[in-house]
This record gives sequence, structure tokens and C-alpha cells, in this order.
Amino acid sequence: MKPPESPAPSTPPAPPADYRLLLPEGWFRILLDPGQRDKSVDALVERQFRGIDNAPHLKEELRGDLRRRAAKAYRSGGIELYLSLQAVGPFTIPASLLVTLAPLRHAEPLPPGDLARALAEDADAEDAGTPVPEVGVEELAAGTAVRVRRLAPQPGGAAPGAPDGDHVSVSVEYHLPVPGTTAYLLLTFSTPLEPIADAMAGLFDAIAGSLTWTE
Repeated sequence: MKPPESPAPSTPPAPPADYRLLLPEGWFRILLDPGQRDKSVDALVERQFRGIDNAPHLKEELRGDLRRRAAKAYRSGGIELYLSLQAVGPFTIPASLLVTLAPLRHAEPLPPGDLARALAEDADAEDAGTPVPEVGVEELAAGTAVRVRRLAPQPGGAAPGAPDGDHVSVSVEYHLPVPGTTAYLLLTFSTPLEPIADAMAGLFDAIAGSLTWTE
């Protein structure tokens, strides 16, 4: 009698070529690669100052600030930076999204549950005066993700249109394992508008939920 054959090992998924996100109207993308960064920043500055010819110093100040932010994000592994230019009446709703590829030093992919526990342990070890972040695991269209929501004291002027003086910023992170790799794609949303934190977090959740992998 012929012994039963062992089941063939499952083939690991091929890494995706890219990803796709759906952003609300009024969000502007800055490519962080050094060869494309300045062009993206210049396009954003020209858009913001369209029709305004009497504020050259403010224009150059914004250009310099955005270039510094973009360079810092790139050094941290950032791929793309999105800035909100959505307006309600005369006010711009300040918010940002930084997309980062975070390779992990593991021979095997780290399950999201293990990452969530590690992030929660790190949060418990932080200073007592720091608000404790919310850490959880959620199912998205792109896979199982770790979601972290934080509150952090920030000095004034953290973003164009932000309130003056010290304030509390709200950030929502989504850690998404990249199929077929040991890396995670990190989506870091942030806004200085703590009074409407829940509404902004809902917007961030909707954007993260729109992410899909492409071949």
C-alpha cells in the first residue's frame, strides 16, 4: 500500500510591487526621494501662494520649512509625506500622513499580535507623565494591522495653520505587515487639533482602511 503523500508546502505570497491609498480632496503628496523632493515642495508652495505676490518672505519660509520636514522624514525611512490643505471657511485643517517602510530584523515575519504586545510594553515603560497610548489589532482590507493612538504635548507652530502656543497633538499609527517580507509599512497620521481628535482619528482610520497592495 502506497503511503499517503505529505501535503505540498504552501507557497509564500509574492511581495507587492506597490500600494494604493485613497486620500480626501485637499491632501497634497510630497515625494521624499532626494531627486523628486524639491520639485514636490515647490509645487505645494506655488499652490499655497497662488495669486499672492506681496509675501515673498513668508513664501520662502514655508519652502524652507517643508524642505527640512521632508529631508527629516526621508532620513527616518519615509517614502511619501501627505499634507492636508483641506479648508473649512478661511481655516486650513492641519494634518499630515507619513508613509514609512520599516524593515524588521527578524528571520521570520513578526505577527501583528506580537508587535502589538511589544508596543504596549514599551508604552508601559514610558515616563509616568506621558499619556498612555491606545494599542490594538485591527483587520483591514490590506491585512491585519496594529493601530496605535497617541497624545503628545507639542510646542506651537508644529504645522501650517496650527494654533499658537503649546498644545497636544494627536497621532494614529497603523503598522501593516508587507506580504511576502519581514517588513512593515507604517502609516503615521498626525494633527494638532486635539479638540476634534475623535473626528480626525475617524478620518485617519478611513484612509488607512483604503490601503490596497498592487502587483
